[in-house]
Amino acid sequence: MISRRILRIKVLQTIYSYYQGEGELKGAQKELAMSIDRSYDLYFYLLQLCVEVADYCDRQQEAAKLKYMATLSELNPNKKFVHNKLIEQLRINETLQSYLTARGLSWAQLQHVVKSVFNDLSLSDTYKAYMAEKEESYAKDKAIVAYLIEHVILENSDFFDALEEQSVYWIDTVEFFAGMALRTIDRYKASHGADAKMLPKYKNDEDAQFADQLLLKAVASGDRYRELISENADNWDLERIAMLDILLIQVALAEVEQFPEIPLRVTFNEYIEIAKNYSTEKSPLFINGVLDKIVQKLRDAGDVIKPADIPPLK
Repeated sequence: MISRRILRIKVLQTIYSYYQGEGELKGAQKELAMSIDRSYDLYFYLLQLCVEVADYCDRQQEAAKLKYMATLSELNPNKKFVHNKLIEQLRINETLQSYLTARGLSWAQLQHVVKSVFNDLSLSDTYKAYMAEKEESYAKDKAIVAYLIEHVILENSDFFDALEEQSVYWIDTVEFFAGMALRTIDRYKASHGADAKMLPKYKNDEDAQFADQLLLKAVASGDRYRELISENADNWDLERIAMLDILLIQVALAEVEQFPEIPLRVTFNEYIEIAKNYSTEKSPLFINGVLDKIVQKLRDAGDVIKPADIPPLK
């Protein structure tokens, strides 16, 4: 499931694009929905890459058999990874394969990435130990696939280059969706067949509506929020504040006002953490201070009915 932090980041990116251009709000909504859908693609794409790496290994082994002077080991290759039980389950998983087909996702034109990933895997001590183990073990089959994702794919430069070339929505969320892939692997059992479930896009209906509603609320009250920011940013003219910091506060205020079920502590922590990764070094402290002032005034005016649980900045 896509976390709300990822959804908040997608809203922030979309609203930044909205203010930079001259598009309409409906267009921004469509852009946001596409951004979320495209990010979710990466979850399936990563799992399929594991299958592609095993298939590449199989093709290489079969090609080696045809050598004129093939060695004994080449004529009788170790097929343990090719027949990895977890990978075989992914290969036949109906949800995974249907999703890839429907979304047009394929590694067919990126075989250099598949080759690079397999080469890195085959040189690792973990892979060599797995291949040398005589005993069949579903747990070890799962472990090597998890290792492939966490320690090979996520450390492969060709993989990241391919992501950057294919989609602007992938590169900043790859670790999160790799985590989703790892959770999927962890949940797999030997008894699972072709209908084993993939993780859904959203946790629940509230999450499914959260990003779109947050975007709408942030834009609808944008002028008022910017006026509040200007009034409470001591010794700062609005033009001198980083655009991203303004948008972070603007989106945070929309969440504070329009989503009463979300505690203030959660909202403050989330946008401060996002600021640490996407804005300047001083942004978290600035955003925390301005947000604190504005929210206290909104609470005093009765516009925000939440407990005073704003955390200190760490």
